[in-house]
Amino acid sequence: MVEINDSMVTEFILSGLTDQQELQLPLFLLFLGIYLLTVLGNLGMIILILFSSHLHTPMYFFLSSLSFIDLCYSSVITPKMLVSFVAKKNVISYQECMTQLYFFLVFVISECHMLAAMAYDRYVAICNPLLYNVTMSYQVCSWMVGGVYGMGIIGAAVHTLCMLRVVFCKANIINHYFCDLFPLMEIACSSTFVNEVVLLCLSAFNIFIPTLTILGSYIFIIASILRIKSTEGRFKAFSTCSSHFSAVAVFFGSLAFMYLQPFSVSSKDKGKVSSVFYTTVVPMLNPMIYSLRNRDVKLALNKLFLKKKFHV
Repeated sequence: MVEINDSMVTEFILSGLTDQQELQLPLFLLFLGIYLLTVLGNLGMIILILFSSHLHTPMYFFLSSLSFIDLCYSSVITPKMLVSFVAKKNVISYQECMTQLYFFLVFVISECHMLAAMAYDRYVAICNPLLYNVTMSYQVCSWMVGGVYGMGIIGAAVHTLCMLRVVFCKANIINHYFCDLFPLMEIACSSTFVNEVVLLCLSAFNIFIPTLTILGSYIFIIASILRIKSTEGRFKAFSTCSSHFSAVAVFFGSLAFMYLQPFSVSSKDKGKVSSVFYTTVVPMLNPMIYSLRNRDVKLALNKLFLKKKFHV
């Protein structure tokens, strides 16, 4: 592995989302609002699940983990992004850039597999309800969440180690609002062939495997729902899955567009727009999707507010 000092570039300049001056302030206010909603929504979801005993189920255990992931990787990206809207030069050191890259990859890979774990949980709940408590025991859920984070940590470590061996000697302007794999490879002096192969292989694994798990789970779920005779029963079963499916569609759609294409044909501007969806918009939408269409969450909120009123 090439040492950091072997790279002539000691700091990078992040070009940001746009170079149009008239858009800087509106975009700053927009993404500041999105980030505040993301923090409040995900932190609120974690606290609500923690203090509501009737939400201590596998489904909400996974949901609290998803909220934690969303909160973390949004916090890794958005604050530095906001700086680019107000600073003349948004400078980031080599060490900070590699650190941001590593933690971003940890959480984005973890989210892919967490959504797959949640799909499997819904499959067991609807297709094998009598065995649900046994199949999705606390120990099993803990192992699944541990495996999700493990894949995130290992995948991020592989990508970051590959990037550390790349030499940056001339250009130091990253055409992006954070340190991502494609923008960094664009300004590299040394060969990035190994990085590109690793990127395509791991991206395929981290996107296709969860996607196949989710699709497989939903095929069995839909088949099981269609066998339910009562309309009310069908609606109840479908409502428990629709929120998760909405979150999956937005997240994997934008992620696949960004990473499942050859490096030579990737569009810089389209890549930025796609990145905005999974780094800022999805973490904000997830708590809204899971709370606004969820009776259990609404009930827990009402109970929490009632407790506060009585205490006051």
